[in-house]
Amino acid sequence: MRKIKPYKNSGSAVSSLDNGGRFYNLLTQADDGEITPAELSKVVGLFSNRQQVHLCLEMSICELEEAAEKEIVGMLSPSLKASFKKFRPSYFSPAEAAQKGKPGESAIVTGIPKHVESCADFNGFIMIPMSTGKTTTMIMVPLIDRYDVYELRSQVSDQKFMIAHARSQRKLPRVNTRFGGIIKKLQPKKGEPQKHKVFLETLYYTENPQRTNKSFGR
Repeated sequence: MRKIKPYKNSGSAVSSLDNGGRFYNLLTQADDGEITPAELSKVVGLFSNRQQVHLCLEMSICELEEAAEKEIVGMLSPSLKASFKKFRPSYFSPAEAAQKGKPGESAIVTGIPKHVESCADFNGFIMIPMSTGKTTTMIMVPLIDRYDVYELRSQVSDQKFMIAHARSQRKLPRVNTRFGGIIKKLQPKKGEPQKHKVFLETLYYTENPQRTNKSFGR
């Protein structure tokens, strides 16, 4: 999970994003007023996963004032504008994410994380492929066996939403944090009630975000 430091003004955003791409991007020029896929990929560090690329972009510009944000989006090349419109993440509170989050969509959720210590505190499962010779089957494993799992709550509601990221020695502090990731489906254990239907596989985060009033459910 990568920590994002959002741009504070349009000048810093333009300087970073309108960068000319890498040395082999011969048709891309820095400071030409257009942000191309090559330039955005250079900043994000990804080249083929458009969903993650645009999630990272949104996490980077979401603290800009509305006019500055529109300026940056307006500088995107035609192909980037089209894909940004398609993949731009929704904003949810933890309660909204639990109720409205759809598997496969990008989402940004802000709240205070609390680490889940054991399976006794959370019984969500995911499907993973398991290969045996030439055969691949899907098996259910507890989410907590593969990820660090957290309950996420907002500062105004007690309803929790589950988030998870690749295992790490560093556990997240209990401070207000913005998380960007992909909504994934949780599987119920046979014979047990399903408390949570989805979770957010987090890819990016920002601690103590300055702007927390962006409209939810975009």
